[in-house]
Amino acid sequence: MSGFRATVVVNEPTDCPVADVSATIDEPISSVARSRTATDGTVTEEFGVTAGSSTEAVSDGSGTELTTLQTTTHEDVYRFERDAGTGCACDIIEQTGTPVASVRAQNGSLLLTFRTLELERVSEIVGDLRAQFDGVLVEDLTQGEDESTDPVIVDRELLTTRQREIIETAHECGYFEYPKGANATDVADELDIARSTFTEHLAAAQTKLMAAILEK
Repeated sequence: MSGFRATVVVNEPTDCPVADVSATIDEPISSVARSRTATDGTVTEEFGVTAGSSTEAVSDGSGTELTTLQTTTHEDVYRFERDAGTGCACDIIEQTGTPVASVRAQNGSLLLTFRTLELERVSEIVGDLRAQFDGVLVEDLTQGEDESTDPVIVDRELLTTRQREIIETAHECGYFEYPKGANATDVADELDIARSTFTEHLAAAQTKLMAAILEK
């Protein structure tokens, strides 16, 4: 059996020091390590930023007490602690029994990669994240080593005219690109609608598309 690899983007997650810091510096954060203390549930996290990033920007952006762990010519590494069970995006994924394979952050968004044997688990995780956060998107979904195998044809008529307009405008604005060419507010302004309306339509469209894939 060949499993699936998914990368989910969580835009502007609340109470995430790593995402908050990524919004204040120019470079993406791709070095993140996490460890849970079994006795009291405390989670210790470490993340690295490109050497030379403003220390003030990192500290002010996190909103959390940071400890400078290591400074090298290439990277500055920081450590912080938080309580488990606070609604962290990583915790939500792991509560399904699915380990988070990698954590990245850029421009205030988290990019979380995980693997699973069942495609339905991807849909379950996305649903759990959307219950907690706005702007949750599946950026990448692959099976096995060959992304071209097992193609799925999705009927565009599954989407309403408004949903197609939402997705097309978001695509044209660069919303699905990495790094992003536009955030949810930018696309909503382009469509002349509220940000919450944009995210609701987008979530509904992605749910329909995901259902079509799962029913292949």
